[in-house]
Amino acid sequence: MKEKTLFREFLQYVTLNICGMIGLSCYILADTFFIAKGLGANGLAALNLAIPIYSFIHGFGLMLGMGGATKYSVFRGQKNFFHADSVFSAAVSATSISSIFFVAAGLFFSGKLTALLGADREIFGMTQTYLQVILLFAPLFMANNLFLCFVRNDGNPKLSMTAMLAGSFSNIVLDYVFIFPLHMGIFGAVLATGFAPAISLAVLSKHWMAKQNQFHFQKRKPSLALTRNLISLGIPSLITEAASGIVMIVFNMIILKLQGNIGVAAYGVVANLSLVITSVYTGIAQGTQPILSRLYGYGEKEGIRKVFQYAVTSVMLISGCVYLFFLTAAHPVVGIFNSEQNETLQQIAEAGLKLYFTAVPFAGFNIILSTYFTSTEQALPGQIVSLSRGFIVILPMAFLLSFFFQMTGVWLSYPLTEGIVALAGTILYKKSPAGTKRGKSKKS
Repeated sequence: MKEKTLFREFLQYVTLNICGMIGLSCYILADTFFIAKGLGANGLAALNLAIPIYSFIHGFGLMLGMGGATKYSVFRGQKNFFHADSVFSAAVSATSISSIFFVAAGLFFSGKLTALLGADREIFGMTQTYLQVILLFAPLFMANNLFLCFVRNDGNPKLSMTAMLAGSFSNIVLDYVFIFPLHMGIFGAVLATGFAPAISLAVLSKHWMAKQNQFHFQKRKPSLALTRNLISLGIPSLITEAASGIVMIVFNMIILKLQGNIGVAAYGVVANLSLVITSVYTGIAQGTQPILSRLYGYGEKEGIRKVFQYAVTSVMLISGCVYLFFLTAAHPVVGIFNSEQNETLQQIAEAGLKLYFTAVPFAGFNIILSTYFTSTEQALPGQIVSLSRGFIVILPMAFLLSFFFQMTGVWLSYPLTEGIVALAGTILYKKSPAGTKRGKSKKS
């Protein structure tokens, strides 16, 4: 494929996905803003204790969506349309079954989960409310992730972006209406978030009504081998999201001991702003995924190498701008979420922004790298990168550094982890087919 054509396609997919993913991340950022304004520091603390569960729901949806859409694109590239439909059917079935477990947790175990997450008497009720409603809306969140991935990989990234933005915009509007005019408190915030994927799915339905879809549900028992394969390919996406939730849980527990609910509220501001930046990198990664998978199906090693380079360059340019912004604007940014003008919260969050966000170039590189491995059916190195940044390195790093350096150690554990994983990931990439020195590739 010609380089100019490949670059134009990269720009189209990535730009649309960045816009869409920023919209998707605003589900939580809008909650953070309106809860801060309406419910203060206790509301922020309750939100931050409950929100890791959303990461698990989002992660399972992305695992099945990204894994399924990747395999679907490979089969479409190979002109194997029957198996492409089989992948879609397996992904739909797996999403339906797994969502039941989240709903059951919301119905029967929300109180125990709230206590397990560390909520004290002061914020227990708000935390449980947010947690329970998020779990009950899990089928919609997961279905939305699934169909966003398939519609995008079915040649309609613009509709996928429009659906994400429509869901996000509705969440912002409903957040305001439910929290302020209707005085519904934290229940209103989470209800607005729950309605967002329903609106996104309604927008995506245009793909079927216009008869643009090339994937179809097969009314037969899904192949277990195929289901295992798409889950294997999607596990890095699950680990990335689940790791975010687990890191938040661990950080919340550490910070509760160091600074109490105010510390958790401050961490909530930093972590939820971080989710928006991470969503930009995820948008770049998801934009490159269908292109990489198709090129992999064609056997275009040189094309894969170029797309990977485009993605990494984009991450580095964005990272420089992001860190410069937070370095110079930390005070007013934190002030937006500090409606009670709490001086302790302000100081903790400002220091956190400046240290925590030194991780952004490494985190972005690792997300791109994980997606590259997944898109080219290299599940094991993708899982190694995701597991390392999500569990193996960051958890001991957080406990160790917080023990010696208190809150400063908490903030530094994230950039140090991402830096170590980026170094190891670079070694894995150089051993991969696209990372080796030039080999002959097919021309199209």
